[in-house]
Amino acid sequence: MRIKRALAIGATLVALTAVGACGSDDKAQNSGGESPAAGLSGVLGQDAGGGLPKASDMASIAYYLNKYTSCLNLQTGADYDADHEGGDKAWGADKAADPSWGIKERGACSDASGDLITLLSVADMKKFQTAAKANNDQFAIGQDFAVVPVGSQAIQELQKSELLFLTCDPDFSAPSGFQKSPALVDGCVLSDYFPS
Repeated sequence: MRIKRALAIGATLVALTAVGACGSDDKAQNSGGESPAAGLSGVLGQDAGGGLPKASDMASIAYYLNKYTSCLNLQTGADYDADHEGGDKAWGADKAADPSWGIKERGACSDASGDLITLLSVADMKKFQTAAKANNDQFAIGQDFAVVPVGSQAIQELQKSELLFLTCDPDFSAPSGFQKSPALVDGCVLSDYFPS
């Protein structure tokens, strides 16, 4: 009986929190104030973490992605690569094995179109961003994970998430209405704009 009551109370609190969060976004947009994306300055760069999603393992990353796009048939990066000998392998087998990247684990799933999404659990985001800059790689990132979507539909769907686009391209620019702020590494930026 106590468990049922605790679950009911927990569900109510979650629902109330979600309703409160929705109301604040609508208020910011309707009052002529900044859009929710404009609040990026507080979660980017050296202060990164507060607003970015966290995921402790591959299943958590896949669960998060499934809120915005499909992440089907989750498997380890090695298993995916073995199933695709000579074909499209998941991003970064060699990089995930290199300690300078700070990658803890690599996985792969497919979006609804069958296009690959590589999932990376990141133990050290500053190392990861430093290596990304050195290799001129781009990612959608959370607080402790990164993803590499291939299909343009998945890329556009993930733009609606709390993930941010990491790039170290000095020529990167975001259209008006999107934000761009410094990342953890000089010369890199995070943006809520995901070019396809």
